[in-house]
Amino acid sequence: MVKTAKRVITKKPEVLAPAGTLEKLKMAIRYGADAVFIGGNAYGLRSRAGNFTYEEMREGVEFAQGYDAKVYVAANMVAHEGDVEGAGEFFRTLRDIGIHAVIVSDPALIEICATEAPGLPIHLSTQASATNYETLNFWKEEGLERVVLAREVGMDEIKEIRQKTEVEIEAFIHGAMCISYSGRCVLSNHMADRDANRGGCTQSCRWKYELYEVPEDGERESLLGGEALEAFSMSSVDMAMIRHIPDLVENGVDSLKIEGRMKSIHYVSTVANVYRQAVDAYCSDPDNYEFKQEWEDELWKVAQRELASGFYYGVPTENEQLFGKPRKIPAYSFIGQVLEYDEETQIATIQQRNLFGIGDEVEFYGPGFTHFDQTINELWDEQDEPIDRAPNPMMIVKMKVVVPVKPFDMIRKRK
Repeated sequence: MVKTAKRVITKKPEVLAPAGTLEKLKMAIRYGADAVFIGGNAYGLRSRAGNFTYEEMREGVEFAQGYDAKVYVAANMVAHEGDVEGAGEFFRTLRDIGIHAVIVSDPALIEICATEAPGLPIHLSTQASATNYETLNFWKEEGLERVVLAREVGMDEIKEIRQKTEVEIEAFIHGAMCISYSGRCVLSNHMADRDANRGGCTQSCRWKYELYEVPEDGERESLLGGEALEAFSMSSVDMAMIRHIPDLVENGVDSLKIEGRMKSIHYVSTVANVYRQAVDAYCSDPDNYEFKQEWEDELWKVAQRELASGFYYGVPTENEQLFGKPRKIPAYSFIGQVLEYDEETQIATIQQRNLFGIGDEVEFYGPGFTHFDQTINELWDEQDEPIDRAPNPMMIVKMKVVVPVKPFDMIRKRK
């Protein structure tokens, strides 16, 4: 009998999570992210994402260093005349703060960063639509450390790109997908006078639309005849590559990127937690790796739309678009965060985030993919007075929790 050689993973890919605020940065790292990407107060594409001040960046970098994690800053806008003013000082400040890399798409900003802030690594943004190995080799020759692939690149193409390049590859694996090519869209410009490529996207593709005929002498009439189940959008379902971690690792993706800088800490902690488990499980023992359905089930607790694999295994069809009546997705509400726990009394101190009360069946979860369910039978306010419910945002309450919990564990309940 011939024994086959065991596969050995020479490089474990990075789990890269979004962080729209300092709180989300810390939560993502606590829940397993190797790195986070954030935005500054200029040059990015998420003007409403709670972007970081320099002081917040310093605190974020210091926190990340305690976990051997990295912080990247997205500066991926398409620059018009005047937009690059002050960019040199901006990049130098990021370098001196200790930011590990900037994510850029505009060649002018790339040139400014390279010449005026030497020593600050540059990653090419997905907005630059890198879809072939010649493009990746060009950017490597220009001094870039990593390329974030266009979201339209398939798995077979990634395999070839990896064989013919040495630059690091980053690819999106989870989250909302832009309907336009590599996110370069002008719907928002025309419909709301907000430039999506300069940070002002209003997500016009996700608005609800109807098809009408407007006669010259009458009111508009629906051309769909009132038979449509609901108004339609122009947007795609979300991406989830949790079932395909082996393909991503085997084909040499260096960084697995999760979308969602504007999402909640419930989303960030849950998704980082899941992909951390899957990546560790595969890389530690690829020959005996088994996909766990509980990972995907966990992702559904924060999913807002259907999930699919994007362009990785072929061009998406109408089944990957948000047409027709959506499936009922069980909705969970993030209701609290553990602040303290007394093992002797089994009393947990909780910071409330959404309404809950006595009789509710809730789920606790924490880093390392720990989970358990419990019914709330007793509840006290901060003065140890018994209460029936916790109605006020951010209020401090106490409850008996029979399984030990830790600070920064989370609580959710099904709506």
